[in-house]
Amino acid sequence: MLRQPQRKVSAKAIAIAILSALLILSPVIPASAQEAEQPASPQLTAETAEQFLDSFFASEEVKPHYVGASAVIVKDDEIIAQKGYGYADLAAQTPVDPASTLFRIASVSKSFTAVAIMQLVEQGKLDLQENIETYLNGIEIDNPFDTPVTVEHLLLHLTGFEVRDPQPSDLHGDFDQFVDMEDYIREHMPPVVREPGTSYMYDNFAHLLLGYIVQNVSGEAFEDYMEAHVFSSAGMENSGYLIDQDVLARMATGYDAADQAIDPYTLTPTIMPHGGMFATAEDIGKFMVAFLQAAEDQNAGLISANTFAEMTRYRSAIHPLLPNTTYGFEAASQLPLAGSNPAIVTKVGDLPGNSSLLMFIPEERVGVFLTYNKTSILRELFYPMFLSAFYPQYAAPAALQPSEEVDVEALQKLGGLYSDLRLKALVSLVTVQEDGTIVISDSIIGPRPLTRIDEYLFVDEITRKFTAFTEDQRTGAVYLKEPYLNPLGYARKGDTPLGFSDVPEDHPYATFIYGLQSLGYYPNEASASFNPEQTVSRAEVVSLLLKISGIKESKTSPEQYVFTDIAGHASAGYIQAAAEIGMVQGYGDGEFAPDRAATRQEVAAMIWNVLRLQYPDELFAHVQLGDNVADWAVPAVKMSIVLGLHGPEVQLNEDGTVAFNGTEEMKKQEVAAVLYMLLTKPVDQIVAQLQQQMQQAQPEPPQDEVSEHSDTSEQN
Repeated sequence: MLRQPQRKVSAKAIAIAILSALLILSPVIPASAQEAEQPASPQLTAETAEQFLDSFFASEEVKPHYVGASAVIVKDDEIIAQKGYGYADLAAQTPVDPASTLFRIASVSKSFTAVAIMQLVEQGKLDLQENIETYLNGIEIDNPFDTPVTVEHLLLHLTGFEVRDPQPSDLHGDFDQFVDMEDYIREHMPPVVREPGTSYMYDNFAHLLLGYIVQNVSGEAFEDYMEAHVFSSAGMENSGYLIDQDVLARMATGYDAADQAIDPYTLTPTIMPHGGMFATAEDIGKFMVAFLQAAEDQNAGLISANTFAEMTRYRSAIHPLLPNTTYGFEAASQLPLAGSNPAIVTKVGDLPGNSSLLMFIPEERVGVFLTYNKTSILRELFYPMFLSAFYPQYAAPAALQPSEEVDVEALQKLGGLYSDLRLKALVSLVTVQEDGTIVISDSIIGPRPLTRIDEYLFVDEITRKFTAFTEDQRTGAVYLKEPYLNPLGYARKGDTPLGFSDVPEDHPYATFIYGLQSLGYYPNEASASFNPEQTVSRAEVVSLLLKISGIKESKTSPEQYVFTDIAGHASAGYIQAAAEIGMVQGYGDGEFAPDRAATRQEVAAMIWNVLRLQYPDELFAHVQLGDNVADWAVPAVKMSIVLGLHGPEVQLNEDGTVAFNGTEEMKKQEVAAVLYMLLTKPVDQIVAQLQQQMQQAQPEPPQDEVSEHSDTSEQN
């Protein structure tokens, strides 16, 4: 999979962050329930809460993961700790103040929108089981299923909508631009592509619709309703949605993973119920108090006790240890051998340079909020450490034993390729061995064996986290939920490939062609011809590479195209997008030649142009090439060979050189191999192994050189 350079937090970064945090924390979390008893955990008090926060943020392990942060802890309906750490503005050395520094809370906004929805339900103005078209002011939904999309489906991320996530262009620097919520919805309304209520896909657009419903049902502008009925009810005085210059002056500067400041930006639509809220940490503390007060007081003000109970009960789960969603919240990050405890509800949020975590343990009357202005794994460190410090019982390993009897035949239906419902480019390959062992692999984490410990529940050997499967009994669709690529949603197993009339099962490229057919990239019609030997044009290759990577066509107007010969071409939007991310450069004369057959080395160069900043050429310098590779293509071809981004057409010669034949025109079967490998090959793991080998192969400097350098360092 190619990764588009953009400001959104990538799936790869999230997956690696989760895995990294777990590996860092492995000594913190007990390996099994049978370990020696630990000392009793301290009671959560104002004193111990502040001690925990100070110790956490002072830790050398934690310091690299934040520039500025703020945390609030609530217990028994009162704020017991509220502190800021680091800087709201690093250059100006402005410290974070939990009472005045504004943070973008991103998708934590969804919990507030859910509260507004539930208030309207309490008032009898809204029915959670009603078709949402009732509340959409005439907006119709393209839904081919008999089951309507209900308000409850929106809350639980069970709509069945085609993906409609915010695009990079929805984050911009034009603060004078105002895009109305209804206009945006009418332009981007997705169709329903899965039966509503059958599968979990994290759904930003669903929560945009919830905000629009609040506006329509209440008769008040969404932001006005939130101010009057949610913020004011909770005593929140420093929260909102509309970003003006006064707000910007108080807002924490966002930073990327390298501590580089991110330019200020606003959002589209301008009022964004699903991710556009800003607040101080103190205000979120007030909200947590008001929310928890409702647990025991039917007339608390914000919501009723009945609504509190409704909002903190999971209604969707793939397994009891892996719940999905409540009305307004989602399951916490998995902990080793424990899964996601259903007694805890959380909501996380991410925007460029901003991340947050909101969590409640309702039965303990505890609420915690963490927000920070840097892209990092900070919350993945914070959450398990907080539980370990005060509530380790919620992180205890589940009482499950590996199953002795394994029905291998029943497990076979789990094998195949799965694509994430939200991020189709995230593909997992599940292989069921003859002995019933299951191996799951993907292009980011690589292969990992799974051990069955319950019906359709498995544990991996990397961090001892769970992967679960489920089957829709009505349609036969099989889904999985795994802990790394996208924990907030399911991946769906591809359809059984029917093959092509001219690609038999023993064809040397059948695995690649059938795999892409299963994932929906080729038509699944057994009577159709694939024409595996047919050459492929440069435009076709570019379009396919971007489609499997989830990169959309450019919206640049034709008069601004980089190339002079693509206007009016069916693939012009993809070619322009490829140029914008640096994947293609043309011939230097302003032309791209979209319909000319692509050569093997040209396709290798397209991929290399995207990956070369991540993977330095010296890692692949050891490859010895045969003839028919142009000088300009040598680094790209070597990368493709080492990473395995090719099919069986690439062979090893008797003299030890590799026959890539870069000037040969690319055939459809060869393109299929490249696409399949991009989706499934764990290239990051391959590169990591190469880097380790290079480090081990480097000779240690002579002792006198070491001494000489040491002396120089001391003098400096």
